[in-house]
Amino acid sequence: MTEASTRRDFIYYATASAGAVATGAAIWSLIDQMNPSADVQALLSIRVDITSLDEGTQLTVKWRGKPVFIRYRTEEEVEAARLESPDSMPDRDARNPNLDPGADAADDNRAVPGNEKFLVMIGVCTHLGCVPLGNGAGDYGGWFCPCHGSHYDTSGRIRKGPAPENLHIPKLSLSEDMVLTLG
Repeated sequence: MTEASTRRDFIYYATASAGAVATGAAIWSLIDQMNPSADVQALLSIRVDITSLDEGTQLTVKWRGKPVFIRYRTEEEVEAARLESPDSMPDRDARNPNLDPGADAADDNRAVPGNEKFLVMIGVCTHLGCVPLGNGAGDYGGWFCPCHGSHYDTSGRIRKGPAPENLHIPKLSLSEDMVLTLG
């Protein structure tokens, strides 16, 4: 091998290496810019202290750009929800990602486990995305969407109207000191 061919090989390898590094840097910046921004990542989960919530009242918080209803139900509301069988409802699915898929819409499968008086739901009507009115509204004492007439019971299950599904339950956990974590 001559000195010229060795130098030429070195220049080829050096150029190829520099090209690979430049291509990698360009591709990395394109991929990295697709990641969610810091403000979006901050909203992936929120913590809500629900110790000050009184029985029979509802707190609405914003999570991922949607309202979330946190209802501290009365004994009467819980009893009314438990009396109804999911078999008689338009949507028999719990719509609860905290349970196994296919769990039925019984009140126990929709309430916060261990604290059945608490009900946490995404406050968006499943018909066209309106925000239902709460605090005993509608024919079933739960929520009512005035836009198209969907009625939800005290467990957030669709009972009458065009909405095809129950109000959805978000992924959640509740700590012993009554701090609810959504997401």
